[in-house]
Amino acid sequence: MYQEERMLAILDYLKQYERISVERICELFLVSRDTARRDLVKLEEEGAVTRTRGGAVLPELRHEIQSYHDRLKVVSEEKQRIGKMASNYVNPGDVVILDASTTVQACAEFLVEKQATVITNSIHQADILSNGGSLDIHLLGGKLEKDHRFLYGSAVVEKVGSYNADIAFIGVIGISDNGLTIAHEEDGMVKRKMVQQSQYVIALADNSKFYRSEFFTFAQLEDIDLIITDKLPEENIQTMLRNHQVKLVVAEE
Repeated sequence: MYQEERMLAILDYLKQYERISVERICELFLVSRDTARRDLVKLEEEGAVTRTRGGAVLPELRHEIQSYHDRLKVVSEEKQRIGKMASNYVNPGDVVILDASTTVQACAEFLVEKQATVITNSIHQADILSNGGSLDIHLLGGKLEKDHRFLYGSAVVEKVGSYNADIAFIGVIGISDNGLTIAHEEDGMVKRKMVQQSQYVIALADNSKFYRSEFFTFAQLEDIDLIITDKLPEENIQTMLRNHQVKLVVAEE
């Protein structure tokens, strides 16, 4: 069973029973605990569930659960706007770092006609960028994360440290006073090094990511120069970003 099929089945289970544990996912779909957790992380990223200690529940104050396919389509449109706006910041000859997030993947789709050097640890991004005749692509080698098709580990972190980039595009799960956070430490260690090696850092995040916090903090707000989002966040969030000198750009419809 593919990941998307499992996630649809998990949503069906939640509609009936309202909560599910990691152990129950393992039993139902014959997968490992790590795979079950990754499914829940992905569902939470898409706003479909709220993760709890040991499992997940349906989001509070949620009267209707859209189908996963419909929600994915909506999210994709938001990410397309963010990605298109982000691509405008790449100038001819730039050295660009792309992480492995899906929002950054949307940016990669708009870089195909650019003339630049692109460094990424994402197999998806490298495949998309390979259609660009004027792009010089460097795929970072390391251990493969099979579900999301990105490379991580000490070899990737060490290699990133060899590059000096003009700009980095970074995806997140949460943005708060705690900084920028991600679910998995291995992914976060790569993102942290990407931030350190770039002169200008742009975080790509839809509005749902604000005031959320995840397991691993890979950057502080002051490490980020700009955030591109899909709609203007609440005033307290704008104030938080201004206090840390982070610019905010909204990719309008």
